[in-house]
Amino acid sequence: MKKLEKYNQKRDFKKTKEPFGKEITKKSKKLHFAVQYHLARKDHYDFRLEYDGVLKSWAIPKGPSYNPKDKRLAVQVEDHPYSYRNFEGIIPKGEYGGGTVMLWDEGYYEIIEDTTHGLKKGSIKFILHGKRLKGHWTLVYFKEDNWLLIKEKDEVKGFKDINEYNTSVKTGRTIEEIEEGKAKKRKQSNKKTSTIKLTNPDKVIFLKPKITKQDIFKYYEKVSERMLPFVENRILSTIRCPDGVNGECFFKKHLEENKNGLGKIKLPSDKGHKEDYYYIKDASGILGEVQMNGYEFHVWGSNVTHLNHPDFLVFDLDPDEGMSINKIRQGVKDLKSILDELHLTSFLKTSGGKGYHVVVPIHQIKTWSKFREVAKNVAEIMEAKWPDRYVSNVRKNKRKGKIFIDWIRNTKGATSVAPYSLRTKKKAAVSMPIRWSELDKVKPNEITMEEAIKRLKRKDPWENFFLIDQ
Repeated sequence: MKKLEKYNQKRDFKKTKEPFGKEITKKSKKLHFAVQYHLARKDHYDFRLEYDGVLKSWAIPKGPSYNPKDKRLAVQVEDHPYSYRNFEGIIPKGEYGGGTVMLWDEGYYEIIEDTTHGLKKGSIKFILHGKRLKGHWTLVYFKEDNWLLIKEKDEVKGFKDINEYNTSVKTGRTIEEIEEGKAKKRKQSNKKTSTIKLTNPDKVIFLKPKITKQDIFKYYEKVSERMLPFVENRILSTIRCPDGVNGECFFKKHLEENKNGLGKIKLPSDKGHKEDYYYIKDASGILGEVQMNGYEFHVWGSNVTHLNHPDFLVFDLDPDEGMSINKIRQGVKDLKSILDELHLTSFLKTSGGKGYHVVVPIHQIKTWSKFREVAKNVAEIMEAKWPDRYVSNVRKNKRKGKIFIDWIRNTKGATSVAPYSLRTKKKAAVSMPIRWSELDKVKPNEITMEEAIKRLKRKDPWENFFLIDQ
């Protein structure tokens, strides 16, 4: 904690959302770096290298330059906690460093010279593997806390001026959009939704319990702020039930006409020719879908801005008919134990059906093929370790008395039911994020819309989902 004492002393954590300073011990050998654009009293870039449980940090007034002739001043500041590499948001005015922080770049780095030796000697050489910064770089000390950041000559050529990158690599937002704040944008979105005219509000969608279209509309209106981060800018499939769940229901994947709150993107369909797929842009898009009788939401595992870079794995534990709830819960625990061994942080939600879903945010795997391979390997490890309990084969005849660890949805073009989505099954249950400690208390299909709304008053069990870097 001594390394971060200065960091903690400078901040009032009751006022700022910056992470409290705690040193970590990592088992992974991969070292991370981050660059944050900091719009404070004077705008600058904060350059951070992970080392020995903390982030060694430098403030660079002009930012890094790809021109080897530029020697950019880098002022060393106090060590920051490892978790700070994900921080993006607003530090309140009057607090230390007050202003807006945007995650400008992230990745990992390789040390060319020993960092401890380099810090004492006054020269650190390293290779950056970031989304924007790559290649060989050097930090050279020259007086007091002042260093110089210099790009070395290497094969990395043709990169743009850094000023051409003005969005976050984490959220895709500009500094102005971060300043406006998600909460403000969602309030604006909710204001827009009052312009959505709900037709047939008294239409009965579920018979037992009796639930009307207006009941569903009000539910999504209340959960939209929590739900939106998991569905916005992700290609969407909804289950539409124009005559209620006892009538004919169908998957809706293609957009025929533009609607408020929805965006479209052209992609090859199953038949080969390009069609307009769609995605939600704000809360009005969610409510617009309800107006069009879309009650259940399924999304891709990647964002439309990075379609080929998936960012979360979903494991659906699908039990054989009649399996006891205790066996199903044991399956979830066994899956978590495998993920823990792989140093992967996972999150739990009810499916709204027979089983549970385990979701793993992952940013380090960059291709769908590798993503699918990791998911399949996890399922096969479980099958090999407990052959009498689990199966990774999709065929029904292989599942007798076992749980199918469904890894197949981690494929480009596949979808999974979104957190907070209502299920168009008989009991009108919700696929609800829950705490791991609730696994033995909450059944997969017992959280109703009413219960889900009550849970919004509790601390969000998935609060750190988008801060996990693995």
